[in-house]
Amino acid sequence: MGRKTALIFKIINKWTAAGIILIIIASAVCPLICYGQEGGGGLSVSAKGAVLIDGKTGTVLFESNSHEELPPASVTKIMSMLLVLEAEDRGQISMDDIVTVSERAAEMGGSQMFMEPGETHTVEELLKGAAMASANDACVALAEYVAGSEEAFVDMMNSRAEELGMVNTHFENTNGLPVAGHFSSAYDISMMSKELMKHDEIKEWLVTWMDTVKVGLEGKQKEFGLTNTNKLIRQYTGATGIKTGYTADAKFCLSGSAKRGNLELIGVILGAETSDIRFSEMKAMLDYGFALYDSVNIGDEGLSVGTSSVEKGSKDYVNGILPEDISILIKKEEKQQISQDIFMEERVTAPVKKGDKLGEIRIFKNGEIIETHDIVAETDVDRWGIFEVIRDMVGFSFKK
Repeated sequence: MGRKTALIFKIINKWTAAGIILIIIASAVCPLICYGQEGGGGLSVSAKGAVLIDGKTGTVLFESNSHEELPPASVTKIMSMLLVLEAEDRGQISMDDIVTVSERAAEMGGSQMFMEPGETHTVEELLKGAAMASANDACVALAEYVAGSEEAFVDMMNSRAEELGMVNTHFENTNGLPVAGHFSSAYDISMMSKELMKHDEIKEWLVTWMDTVKVGLEGKQKEFGLTNTNKLIRQYTGATGIKTGYTADAKFCLSGSAKRGNLELIGVILGAETSDIRFSEMKAMLDYGFALYDSVNIGDEGLSVGTSSVEKGSKDYVNGILPEDISILIKKEEKQQISQDIFMEERVTAPVKKGDKLGEIRIFKNGEIIETHDIVAETDVDRWGIFEVIRDMVGFSFKK
């Protein structure tokens, strides 16, 4: 080999080595580019449907075919659990109520607690089985207890979906086992997930990795291990839930949530080809949200923000409070641009009813109003009684 040829190969080898180094660097930074960093071309997923929302406001931060009607598999159970918790809120049932497992519930296939007809469990035990182990038999037993039959409970599920604005959803059962006409969308699932996460009671079970419950008829009971199907709670910092799902038709599905600081995010993946893909794409969506957004807490429900004087009332003043938690979602670089102002009526006339509007909080961004929220009366204030009339007349006389 001549000197010229050797020099050419030396140059080629240098460029090849440099190229390999660039490929390695590109591979390392690709997740940052692909998953939505500034100047990067945006987040992308391979799942059939996906969405990422702010868990407090419901604002959509990312979506891909989010309204497409798809089979949701066991993610369906989010609605089932929500209705059970709402039945408890109404006082219709309690967590300590005893439920007898029917033959129909016991014969459910798929994921289950392997219960026998006639055995009994508390509502809490069944709800734990549905939340952690995705137990189909537990869902049916709960549905029958709350509504009298699974069919009646499914009607409740569809009515609640309509109330939540889930226009691309129709349920045919409580657990997501494959059946024609049973579908939802990534966006709709995020809406029912957001509603479920308002219930603190369920959150403990959504993040518990392993537990046990006794199953079987009296005298023949044995310990049954519950293992959470949602690996996200062990793999992602701040993960708070929520529910996995899989059938051959639906593929791998996941409604996942996480909280860091004041920011709560909910993501939904439907129709991923593998379990690993659903979790990796969920992590990518959550990373995207936490990297770019923040949540500013304006005030919590019940916070007193001022008073208004009351004319001709049984009390001289009424407190103005926030009727709900108020947070606003912002991009991180916008945080210094946010300010707020409180406007309240100085004087109102009795009678005043609890919840009557007394003013509002105005949220500004760069001096422009972006949101307003009501301030309401904390208590009733009745109109003057005879004692207050006499008191006022005496006070007026003395002044005169």
